[in-house]
Amino acid sequence: MTENHRAELAAFLRARRSRVQPADVGLPPDMEPGRRRTPGLRREEVAELAGVSLTWYTWLEQGRKIAASPQVVDALARALRLDTGQHRHLRRLAGLADPVAAPQPGEERARLQRLVDSMMPSPAGIHDGRFDFVVWNDAYARIRIDPAELAPERRNMVWMMFTDEVNRKAMRRWEPAARAVLSQFRAVVGRRPDDERLAALVAVLNEVSVEFRTWWSEYPVQEFRAATIGIDHPTAGALDLELFQLRLVENPDLLLVVQLPSTEDDRRRITAALA
Repeated sequence: MTENHRAELAAFLRARRSRVQPADVGLPPDMEPGRRRTPGLRREEVAELAGVSLTWYTWLEQGRKIAASPQVVDALARALRLDTGQHRHLRRLAGLADPVAAPQPGEERARLQRLVDSMMPSPAGIHDGRFDFVVWNDAYARIRIDPAELAPERRNMVWMMFTDEVNRKAMRRWEPAARAVLSQFRAVVGRRPDDERLAALVAVLNEVSVEFRTWWSEYPVQEFRAATIGIDHPTAGALDLELFQLRLVENPDLLLVVQLPSTEDDRRRITAALA
């Protein structure tokens, strides 16, 4: 973390602390109203709420060169009652990966479903920060694979890519596509080494897939690159789909993946197969 990052982190903490009132976090009011000189919470109150020492927290607000673990930063976010965007900003200032998004509530999931449905007949789906499927449209389920047919704990893009034989046989060039997915997944796991869900997924994939186990040991890391994949569909025939990945601003942990028909002929054949 650079000196500028530490200074920005300190300023953000001071600003957020000043906006939280004792009653907001369940602290009793002052015995003598009007005597509190500090707007919002005192440093010692934040330190107590977060379970850290007053000295350590004071140094953090002073921009000193000290380390802050993910667990402590998340505790500070709770103590300061940060919303999702503020929590994400705090972790970034501390040089940490974004927090893992909470499960999508029903209303937000319905909104995401409307988004992918509007992209018909292009297969489209949204994954969370662990590559778990969140929502997908009918084209994805019928042209690619239906995630609903996977066990809930295995409803994951990486799991599907390395264990589903139907998907593997349908892809004309499975290996480069699988390597690309694994490389993106490897980068995510590297940024979240303490994530138990990711660790468990890696462990089971190492057991069931020789390719995953071999390529994982090579430590491939690669961001998404534009690509076109070839699919042999039993009804629509040979299809070329151009891949797009976009992140949602309100929740960057969510990744929208759209597989756009490369030609008008591809689009017509997908539309006919879905009719």
